[in-house]
Amino acid sequence: MLHSRLRPLPRRNAVPSAPSAPTPEFENEDLELDESPEDLFSAFIAHFYPGSGNPSEETVAPQPKGDESINQVDAGRKLFAHFLWSAGMVVAEGVEMADEPGPEGTEARDIWAVEGESVLELGAGAALPSVVCALAKASKVVITDHPSSPAFCGAIAHNIEHNLSRTPAKGNISMQPHEWGVLDDAFSTQHKGTFSRIIAADCFWMRSQHENIARTMQWFLSPGGKVWVVAGFHTGRATVAGFFNTALDNGFVIERIFERDLVGKLEDGSEIRRDWVPSREGEGVENKTRWCVVAVLKRKEE
Repeated sequence: MLHSRLRPLPRRNAVPSAPSAPTPEFENEDLELDESPEDLFSAFIAHFYPGSGNPSEETVAPQPKGDESINQVDAGRKLFAHFLWSAGMVVAEGVEMADEPGPEGTEARDIWAVEGESVLELGAGAALPSVVCALAKASKVVITDHPSSPAFCGAIAHNIEHNLSRTPAKGNISMQPHEWGVLDDAFSTQHKGTFSRIIAADCFWMRSQHENIARTMQWFLSPGGKVWVVAGFHTGRATVAGFFNTALDNGFVIERIFERDLVGKLEDGSEIRRDWVPSREGEGVENKTRWCVVAVLKRKEE
C-alpha cells in the first residue's frame, strides 16, 4: 500500500547495529532501516533522565560548558528527528487503508479517513503521517514540530519535496514551528479550532509536557473533530497512561482505544489487538517495541 504512494529512497549500505525495532509490515523492498530508533532512544535516555535508568520523573541534564562540549538535549533532537517511529507508521498505514477502494462503513474508514479533512500533526519528526494524509486528499495538512527541531530543514522538507513535488497535494501541505502549550503566537491565534483531525504519534514520553499537549489539542481541534493518539511504551506504560488521565482532565473523552501488536498478524492478515489497560503485571521490556496503544479522542461535550 504505502510503497505505491511514496517514492522509494536510494538504497543505502547496511550499517551493523542492534536488531531493528519491529514496525508494521509495509512490504516495501526499497526501504531499509539501518538503525533502531527505539534502541537509540533507550541508549540516550540517561541524557534526558540523568541518574537511574527509570525515567519516571524527568529532569533536565545540566548543559556541559566549553567549546568541545555538547548540548545533550539538542543532540537528542538531532538524533531522533529523522526517524520513522512505529506510531507514525501505524497512522500512515491506517490512513492508507481507509483510502483504498472498498465498501463503505469499514472500521479503517471510520477511524482513519481524511479525505476533505483538515489535519494537524504534532511533534511530526519525519512527518510520514502528514505526507500520506496529503496524498489521501486531505483538504489541508499542517506539519508542526518544536521550533528548534532540525527536521524542518531536513527530514520534513525532504519528504515533502521527494514525495509531493509532482502532485497536486503539494499545495495543501505546509510546515509550521509550534511549541506545545504556547498559544498566543500568530499561527495559534489564526488557527484556533480549525483542524478536524489532529495526529499525535509518540509524543508522550515527557510527563511535564502532557498538559501542554492536551491544551494544544483542545485549542486547535474543530467542533466535531477527532484526535489520533498512538504511542509505544518507550518510557513505560505508566507514562502513556498518565497522558490519558491528563486528556480526560482537559475536557476529552476516549471514543475508542485498543492495543495493537506491531509484530504479528492473524492468519487472514488482520491486526492482532487486545484491550488497553493502564498497567500489566509482569510486562517485560519487549513490549516497548512490540505493542502500541491506539486511541481516538473527542471533546467531552460532543
